[in-house]
Amino acid sequence: MKKILVPTDFSKHSEYALEVAAKIAKNLNARLLLFHMVGTAQSVFISDEGQKQAEAIYYLELAKKRFNELLEHGYMKDVEVEFIVQNYKIFSEMNDLAHEKGVDFIVIGSHGYSGFSDAFVGSNAEKIIRASDFPVLVIKERSKNFSMDKVVFACDFKMEAVRSYRKAMSFFRLFNSDVHLLYVNLPNEDFRSTSELEERVSGFLEAANDDGVPYNDQVHYYDDYTIENGIYTFSKSIKADVISLATHGRKGLSHFFMGSIGEDIATHINVPVVTFKI
Repeated sequence: MKKILVPTDFSKHSEYALEVAAKIAKNLNARLLLFHMVGTAQSVFISDEGQKQAEAIYYLELAKKRFNELLEHGYMKDVEVEFIVQNYKIFSEMNDLAHEKGVDFIVIGSHGYSGFSDAFVGSNAEKIIRASDFPVLVIKERSKNFSMDKVVFACDFKMEAVRSYRKAMSFFRLFNSDVHLLYVNLPNEDFRSTSELEERVSGFLEAANDDGVPYNDQVHYYDDYTIENGIYTFSKSIKADVISLATHGRKGLSHFFMGSIGEDIATHINVPVVTFKI
């Protein structure tokens, strides 16, 4: 792993993400690409009017100043950083940039708010996840002692998720993570018996391991009323450092995150989440 993209709006949550990204970069000897979307109208940059040109230059110089201020943080010492300022209007353009720069994954900050869905839906974090072809690590609060020692990978174990599973296992091998595979069993039309679940997961892992991915037999079946509650409650029970998910980027996250999170769970658990596009 050589390059980590860190989008920033210079908020405290994006700084939380930067601190985590800096720690990962040091551990993996990687480089950070620190990115800011100016969001100024394109007409400002092509206008002949002096005032508009001056405004564009002002915002660009301000971004550079804020970048330099970030370098003063102690956790940025000995980290190689490249600054990128672009006048992008849509998040798919950032995905194009990631491809162009040879990025390996993205680290972003997001408000935790009151529940799992609120941390993504309608937010910039959700938009980045939807557009990204790369793994996206979402940091919701400051984590001085961030690690990926123990990880939960939540999945429905349908064959379309094999590619995401392979990406995830390769990714977590870089961190020597202890990965726990999780299926949340709901009491509705999607309910599966233990034997049915074992058959599905066995077929899934056999297909996934055809590509040389090490076999993972740490599979857990957890019964709950919503997927979110199941993921959070199980993750809390094993004291997971990170939750990981396979997502359909084209559909956003609504197909996977349904219902709401119990207030007590959302209050006490706000762990980082990393997504892998199906």
